[in-house]
Amino acid sequence: MELVRLVISDRIARITMQDSEHFNCLSEVMCSELIEAIDAAYAAECVGIILTAECKRGVWSAGHNIHELPTDGSDPLAYEVPMEQLLRKVQDIPIPVIACANGTVWGGACDLCLSCDMIVAAETATFAITPAKIGIPYNASGIMHFINQLGINKAREMFFTANPITAQDALNVGLVNHIAPEEQLDALLEEKFCAPLRRNSVLSVSAIKRQFRILSKAAATMSSESFERINTYRTRVYRGEDYKEGIAAFFEKRAPAYKGKASDLDD
Repeated sequence: MELVRLVISDRIARITMQDSEHFNCLSEVMCSELIEAIDAAYAAECVGIILTAECKRGVWSAGHNIHELPTDGSDPLAYEVPMEQLLRKVQDIPIPVIACANGTVWGGACDLCLSCDMIVAAETATFAITPAKIGIPYNASGIMHFINQLGINKAREMFFTANPITAQDALNVGLVNHIAPEEQLDALLEEKFCAPLRRNSVLSVSAIKRQFRILSKAAATMSSESFERINTYRTRVYRGEDYKEGIAAFFEKRAPAYKGKASDLDD
C-alpha cells in the first residue's frame, strides 16, 4: 500500500491516508487501499479502527477525485464505484471505525466520516458537503446518512449551500462525537474509545454494530416508485450540461456558468 499506512498496536488498527500532495482524494487507488487495510485490520482481530490522515496542507480529505468523474453520461456515484464500495465496507465491517478528522473534510469525505461509527475532530477542522458546487447529483444513501445524523434542516443547509461548518457547529448538531485541540486528539481517542473497546466484549460490540446497520436500513426503506423517481432526478443531472460545466470549470479554475433550471426536473 502506497497511499495508506496501516499500524496495529494493542488490538487497535490505525489507518492513515498519506497522499497529502493530492489532498488525500478518494481516488480509485486510495479507496482500494483503504478497503484492503480495513480487511487486514479485521483479519488481525482488532477491536477497533481509527481512520485518520496526514494533512500537511490542512486537508483531511478533499473527497471524490474530480479527475475520475465520468463524462460519458454514466452515474458518478453508482453502486459499484470504488468510493461507494469503501463507504459500504466501513459501514459493514463488524468492528467500530472511528474517524479522526485533523483537518478540513470536503465532499465525499464527509460521507466517509458519517459512514464511520464515531467521529472526533480537531477544533480547527471544518466539514463541507460540496456536490452542488460541481453539479453532481448526490445519491440517496449519502443523503440519508446526513439526514439520520444531522436532521433534515441541517442536512439541507449543508447540501444546498455547500458552506463549511466548524468543528464546534458539527459537535452541536451531532455530526461529531468529540472535539479537542489537535495535539490532544490521540489522548482523547485512547480515553474515550480505544481503552473501552479493549476491555469490552468484541463479540457483543460486533453484534450491536450489525444491529445498528440492519435497523438503519429498515428505517430507510422506500417504495420502488420513490426509488425510481430519485434515479430519474439524478440521471437528468449527470447527463445534463450543468454537470459537464461544473467539471470543466473546476479544471479551468473558474466560476461555473450553470444554465439549468429547476423546472428541468419536472415530470
